[in-house]
Amino acid sequence: MKQIPCVLTIAGTDPSGGAGIHADLKTFQELKSYGMSVITSVVAQNTTGVQDIHHVPLNMIKQQLDSVISDMPVHALKTGMIANIDMMKLVVSKISKLNAPYVMDPVMVATSGDPLIEENARDFLRKELLPLATLVTPNIPEAEYLTGESIETVDDMKQAAEHIVEKFGAGAALVKGGHMKGEAIDFLYDGSSLHTFSAKRINTKNTHGTGCTYSAAITAYLSQGLPLNEAVKKAKHFVTEAIQYSFPLGSGSGPTNHWATRCESSLD
Repeated sequence: MKQIPCVLTIAGTDPSGGAGIHADLKTFQELKSYGMSVITSVVAQNTTGVQDIHHVPLNMIKQQLDSVISDMPVHALKTGMIANIDMMKLVVSKISKLNAPYVMDPVMVATSGDPLIEENARDFLRKELLPLATLVTPNIPEAEYLTGESIETVDDMKQAAEHIVEKFGAGAALVKGGHMKGEAIDFLYDGSSLHTFSAKRINTKNTHGTGCTYSAAITAYLSQGLPLNEAVKKAKHFVTEAIQYSFPLGSGSGPTNHWATRCESSLD
């Protein structure tokens, strides 16, 4: 029997279905990887913002991780919202033993601007989690925090990607240009080469969960054995289509469309 690619997400929830664990599992399913999840925080949020957060007790996070890892193969994994140092220490202790590609989406602030990680946990993320990552996928504000450098130009983005790898030890860095003007350009530095991924910028406010979806797509493709550059290329197409055909749901920033790539022609 052909091996089933299995992928694990460790993140928070989104009851409105557009981001977090919910976006990750939808993406894994669409891309034909078997999705598994460990919930770190239960988040009350919708398209307008975050209303409340309840962190899952540490022992329960540990038991979720142990349940999955002891019974199921993990061919790739990603992390999203890991809100505090104790959670991060636990995650480090578990994933450092896994022989699988690890994609870090350094979730710090929601699309709405609401903080999703405690201030004192940010340094730990940078110093302890980042060096374990096969790939880290920051947007521009996140890359500014990780590097401590201002990013205002395309050249700044390229430099940030290189610094995240060379100074802070990540295996590779994908700095995303969603906050820039013009084309949506992302830069991947893999330790030796710089790769550019560009797509037309789509005029929509419905971008809730794009970072989760993009990183989840990369993780799914890595679980299937694709090289990093190819995984990012295919994931860029996936998230671009998901934004192109995003849903005008809710009164804020609506969600992306996770099934857009299988019905593009019917949605025109």
